[in-house]
Amino acid sequence: MRRLSEFIYWVSGWKAVGEREFPDKCLVVSAPHTSNWDFVVGRCFTYIIGIVPKYLIKGELFLPVLGTIIKWNGGIPVYRNSRNNVVDQISELFNSKEKCIIGISPEGTRKRVDSWKTGFYHISVKANVPIVLVKIDYKNKEVGIIHTLKPTGNMEEDFKIIQDQFKDVTGKIPENYNPKIY
Repeated sequence: MRRLSEFIYWVSGWKAVGEREFPDKCLVVSAPHTSNWDFVVGRCFTYIIGIVPKYLIKGELFLPVLGTIIKWNGGIPVYRNSRNNVVDQISELFNSKEKCIIGISPEGTRKRVDSWKTGFYHISVKANVPIVLVKIDYKNKEVGIIHTLKPTGNMEEDFKIIQDQFKDVTGKIPENYNPKIY
């Protein structure tokens, strides 16, 4: 998969940039999320740098056969229409593993949102893991770590830092991206 991903990046002009080392346990926040292509670009990045993350994905995609493939590839279903306390579930998953990298797109959808969903922050605080910010920048065709943040518990200040990191990053469909978190 690594060679295929490198070929896809080479043909399409994408580059894996920046630091390639991830903490053993971390929550990866990837943004902007404005297109289904974000998953392909991001997943190729993980193959190229050699990490095997889990990722949160809407539960509606977990249909027979497709759901098995998604789980095999690292997908963790999130059923958005039910109250199933994802924060506690993902925190417990982190606490039960020695190594665990989980990716999330905090916008929660490819459409424009008024603000990001804040569950990623609560997961990070509860599980005591850093947040690794990864950009998917279509303007420059770059994917990579732009910052690692250990949450302080001061959500407002931490969100200002996160927003600042993504301020110059362009999504595939720029008008669908709102960098406002809170």
